[in-house]
Amino acid sequence: MFYATAENAHGLAHDPFKAIVSPRPIGWIGSKAADGSLNLAPYSFFNAISDTPKLVMFSSSGRKDSVRNIEQTREFTANFVSFDIHEAMNITSAPVPHGESEFALAGLTPVEGQFVQAPFVAEAYAALECKVTEIFQPKALDGTLSENHVVIGQVVGIHIREEAIRDGRFDMAKVRPVGRMGYMDYCDAGDVFEMFRPKR
Repeated sequence: MFYATAENAHGLAHDPFKAIVSPRPIGWIGSKAADGSLNLAPYSFFNAISDTPKLVMFSSSGRKDSVRNIEQTREFTANFVSFDIHEAMNITSAPVPHGESEFALAGLTPVEGQFVQAPFVAEAYAALECKVTEIFQPKALDGTLSENHVVIGQVVGIHIREEAIRDGRFDMAKVRPVGRMGYMDYCDAGDVFEMFRPKR
């Protein structure tokens, strides 16, 4: 099959776009508002985009609390979602009023960062402390702005729990990262195999 996205007449029960672009890592974003309230929310548009410097991005559909908080403070954390805490991550996706902490809602422990005041999840196997480099709304071909807000942050500190390290590596089989698929589907990416780049 083929369909043009301008009309989006795919004829399927659900739009397949996000199912095709999968699995995607989950950006579990911790932030602190100017009034001191804490926020924790998962975003399915998230990834690392640079190694030197270390940059990550997430994209929010609409200007939600995470974006508003980060606009105020220019700081956030990105927390690793492992299989053992995937249900807690899902709880934090609930639409709660500003000022109500998703950390408390999900029974998670907030810890203030070393270089940022934004909280990270103590129960996560790893967390990135980030400072904002850019916030913008991406443009379509015709120049119209997307409803999404893209936040790019430079990673200034990394937390890793000791039990997640084996033989000098962040142990994928131990931490079992959770990925976002399409629809309401997720995957457990703990089944790991290696491939080496060919040499010519």
